Amino acid sequence: MIDKRRRLELLSPAADPKVAIEAVRHDADAVYIGASSHGARKAAANTLDGIAEVVDFAHRYRARVYVTVNTIVFEDELRKVEGLCRDLYHIGVDALIVQDMALLRMSLPPIALHASTQCDIRTPEKARFLQEVGFSQLVLARELTLPEIRSITDAVDVPVECFVHGALCVSYSGRCHASCAATGRSANRGECAQICRLPFTLYDAGGKALVRDRHLLSLRDFNASASLEKLVEAGVSSFKIEGRLKDADYVKNITAFYSRKLNAVIGASEGEFCRSSFGHVKLAFDPRPEKSFNRGFTDYFLNGRRPASIASMLTPKSMGETISDIRQLHNGDGISYFDRDGRYCGVNVNKVENGRILTGRKVDIPKDAVIHRTSDIEWQKLMQRDTSERRISLDVTLDDKGVTASDERGVMVRLPLDVTRGEARTEMDFSRDFAKLGNTPYVLREYRSTLDPSVFIPRSEITALRRRLVEELDKANLTTYRFDMRRSENLEAVYPSERLDFRDNVANSLAREFYRSHGVKEMEDAMEVTHGKVERGTQVMTTRHCILRELGMCRKDKGAHPEEPLVIDNGQLRYRLRFDCSRCEMHLLTD
Repeated sequence: MIDKRRRLELLSPAADPKVAIEAVRHDADAVYIGASSHGARKAAANTLDGIAEVVDFAHRYRARVYVTVNTIVFEDELRKVEGLCRDLYHIGVDALIVQDMALLRMSLPPIALHASTQCDIRTPEKARFLQEVGFSQLVLARELTLPEIRSITDAVDVPVECFVHGALCVSYSGRCHASCAATGRSANRGECAQICRLPFTLYDAGGKALVRDRHLLSLRDFNASASLEKLVEAGVSSFKIEGRLKDADYVKNITAFYSRKLNAVIGASEGEFCRSSFGHVKLAFDPRPEKSFNRGFTDYFLNGRRPASIASMLTPKSMGETISDIRQLHNGDGISYFDRDGRYCGVNVNKVENGRILTGRKVDIPKDAVIHRTSDIEWQKLMQRDTSERRISLDVTLDDKGVTASDERGVMVRLPLDVTRGEARTEMDFSRDFAKLGNTPYVLREYRSTLDPSVFIPRSEITALRRRLVEELDKANLTTYRFDMRRSENLEAVYPSERLDFRDNVANSLAREFYRSHGVKEMEDAMEVTHGKVERGTQVMTTRHCILRELGMCRKDKGAHPEEPLVIDNGQLRYRLRFDCSRCEMHLLTD
C-alpha cells in the first residue's frame, strides 16, 4: 500500500560527524554537513570518510544526509568540485545543497540537488524556474512571511525547506557583499567576517549622531516554534535548524525541542502527515531552547511586520535565559547583565548567599538589572552525558519453519529454523531472548509464536538466530533504501530576468553558459572574481531589517523623521543607508 501522507522532515546542522550522529540520535530526519571544501562554512569542512560514517549511521533510520557544496566556484576549481560531487555520490550522500549553477552543467552522477538559501529564493517565479531546471528541494529565504511562503509552495511540486531556528543573516542570503568589499573575505566563499555584528554610530545628513555605538545590523535569533503548524499548512515540508558551527549540546537540545513540536503537529493532523524517517526516541532531558546560545528570540517576518523588535542592538552575544530569582543560579554558572551605562557585562557566579550573587571579581550589578544566565553548569553536565536513545520497532514471529522479522521501516526478513521434535512439552517462551537487542538500533515491539508444543530449540540457537536477524535486517535496509535522483533539466525554462549584476554571483564559464541558455542576455562577473576596488555608492547589502523602523522612526509613521541621507560608521567601516519603503527594504552602500 502506498503511503499518501505528506512526509515532514526535521533538518539539523552538523559541524562534524560526531554532531551529525547526535542530531540523528535526537530525532533529526536529515542532517546537513559541510564537504571538504566549498561548503559556505570554511571552518566546518569534513572528510569523505567522516561523511561516510554519518551516512552509514543515518540510513539505519532512513534519515538523509545532505552535503553543502554551496559556495560560488571559481573557474580553476570546476574540475575539483566535479570530482568532489562524484565522490560524495559514491559514499551514499542523499543530496547536495548548492548555490552555483555551474553544477547543473557539470558531468555529475544522478545525485539530487537542493537549491541553497544562497540562491535567494523569494518569489514564485524564481522557485518555479529552479524546479524546472532540476532542483529537488528549495531552501527559501528567511525573510518571508507565511503568505509569501504559501505563494511559493503553491507554485512548485518539489519539497520546500524553511529555516525555523538559529542565527539570522541581516542581508538576504547570497546577496551580501559587505564582508567581501570591506575585508576581501566573501560570505559566498564561506569566509564571512560578520561585520553585521559590529557596533556602529548612526549619523543624519548634518553629521549629528542619532545613536552611538550600537549593534545596528545585529539581529536576534530565529525561533519559529510557535508557527510550525502554520508553516505545515503553508506547504512547508522541511524544517531547518541553522548552526553548522554549533556544538553537539546545542544541536541535541534544539533538535529534540523541534522534534517534539513537530510530532505534536503531526499528532493533531488526523493522519495527514508523518515524519520522513523512522525510530522512536527516548530522551534523558527536557529540551529547552533558552538553555542554548541565543541573542534573544524573534519569529522575524513570518507573521508580518509586527511592533516587536527583531534586532539585538545592545549586544551580539548570547543572552541565554532570563533569571527571575537568583536562587535559580548554581555555583559556576555564567551570567550577563547591562550596567548603568548600558554596556553588556558577563561574569561567573561563585556562590549565591543571602540574596546576593558572589563573584570572583568586583562587579556593580544595578539593582533593577535583568539577570540572564548564559551558562548553566548543571545543564552542561547533563548534556555531556548520553542523552538519547533511538530505536526502530521490530516484530518477530516464530513458527515451526523459521522466524520472520519485520520493522517499522517496512523491511522484512525470514530465516529458516531447524527444530527437533520429541515428546509433548510446555511451549518455550523465547520473547525475552529476542528482546535482548543490546546496542543494535532495534527494540522488540511484538513477539508471536505458533510453535508446535513438541518442538525443542536450544536457547543458544535462538541467540544465534537473533544476531543473524539483526544482520539481515541491516542488509535488507541498505538494499531497499530509496535515493532521490537528480531531476531532469527543462532546457526551455526561462530565467525571470534578462540581466544579472555582480550580486547574482556568476563566477565561472559554466554558470554563464547555464544562464545564457535560459534567456539571460547580460551578465556581470561576481565581485569575488573581479577583485577590483569597490566604487563609492556600491550596494553591498539588501535587507528587510530597517534601522529606522527598529528605532521608532519609520517613514510611514507620523512624526519627525531624521534628515537623510543617513550614514552608519564605526571608525573603520562607513555605509550610506538607502530606503525602499515600497518594498520595506534597506540597502547599504559604500560611502
